[in-house]
Amino acid sequence: MGSDGGTCDDRVGVVTRYAVPPDNGPLGAARAPARVLGVDPGLTRCGLGVIEGVPGRPPALVAAGVVRTGADQDVAARLLAIEEEIERWLTEYRPDTVAVERVFSQHNVRTVMGTAQAGAVAIVCAARRGLPVALHTPSEVKAAVTGNGRADKAQVTAMVMRLLRMTERPSPADTADALALAICHLWRAPAIRMRQATAAGTRTAPDGSNVRRLTGGGT
Repeated sequence: MGSDGGTCDDRVGVVTRYAVPPDNGPLGAARAPARVLGVDPGLTRCGLGVIEGVPGRPPALVAAGVVRTGADQDVAARLLAIEEEIERWLTEYRPDTVAVERVFSQHNVRTVMGTAQAGAVAIVCAARRGLPVALHTPSEVKAAVTGNGRADKAQVTAMVMRLLRMTERPSPADTADALALAICHLWRAPAIRMRQATAAGTRTAPDGSNVRRLTGGGT
């Protein structure tokens, strides 16, 4: 999903944003819509995407963009620029949850280090505000969005555009990846909560509340 290759702007913290299409319509009355900020981490390009919706239904696009930092800049300045922009997005769009790509080891150690550093910045920004953070692997994202955990970038981008009713292809790919992360989490959130409730010894009631699961043979 994430990539730090390609050309970049020489300035630190340059942000590219996309025009937001009209709202997708009603998001469902049974459950209040949730807003998710997806972060596709990277030092050269850090994709950001905000969506809003309910599980099981096409979400609405709120905002999408990418933070660019120059490869010739000091790493501390690059991470600071990413942190400042993520903070601005958190303030402006007020997401309920932040979804970040889970970083796996790659052959290029330098690239994976930068990706992990940018991802950690996003996690810290969310934690500072008390927001839940979810980590999703690239295969989880691909499976959630396209139904195929081995889908290529073109397939992911096409499905993101279809689900969000985007008329323009999001570019660079980091923007589409960030939106895909947000969609993945929005749709997987109920299953995640159920697993967490099970691990904590609770089950989820029909109204969404947690019910303590009793064990043992007490009266």
